[in-house]
Amino acid sequence: MLAQEQGVRMRGVGERKGIEGGFGGELEGTLVLTNHRLIFVCTNEQKDNVREGPGMVMRLVYSDVEDLASIPKSDDNLFIALTSITTVKGHGGHLERPSLTISWHEADETRGRVFIERLTGRSRRKNLGDWAAVIERLKAGTQEIIPLPQTPAPDSIDGKIILVLGDMQRKGLFEIEEEAEKQFKIKLDPDDVQAACERLSKNGLLDRLPDKSGDTYYQKRSPLGDDAL
Repeated sequence: MLAQEQGVRMRGVGERKGIEGGFGGELEGTLVLTNHRLIFVCTNEQKDNVREGPGMVMRLVYSDVEDLASIPKSDDNLFIALTSITTVKGHGGHLERPSLTISWHEADETRGRVFIERLTGRSRRKNLGDWAAVIERLKAGTQEIIPLPQTPAPDSIDGKIILVLGDMQRKGLFEIEEEAEKQFKIKLDPDDVQAACERLSKNGLLDRLPDKSGDTYYQKRSPLGDDAL
């Protein structure tokens, strides 16, 4: 897995048949990029309320994808081979939310989708529109893929934290601790969680992301290196 964006809204483009969904013909889920495919996952949906500003709360719908094996087999999920993509365009979102437009060939038919980013903010280094250049380089075979260190054993605290951060989302220490305790039915010491996150950062498996608020967040490192999305 190279990148993942949660809370993505997908709609059809250039097709006679619309998409069945709950947002006027749109679906919402998680967009995943690998070195071979672009995957839209909208099964096993979860919902979170995200605060956008004073008195403003957005309902975010997404699928929690910790690894490719966790994606259920379903006709509702969309798998696009990068080799089948004919055009890919990213939109910066100056007036609208950032988005990614994809056209590809499938079964002697040209299909199209627009993927719209819902989680925006000044703290983001890149947005969904930046995926286009990386996809083009992956298609051309010119995108550098950096090998990452071997992951710790899953029965260790370090291994459990890597699994919790497998969705490649930025998370704080309290969130990591809470998710690990819930997922593995264990009780963790906050100091042990912080020490494990620091070890994983030094080993090159996590990115350590200090915030201007004074908090520190952690995110699973992408094999894309400096091109991380």
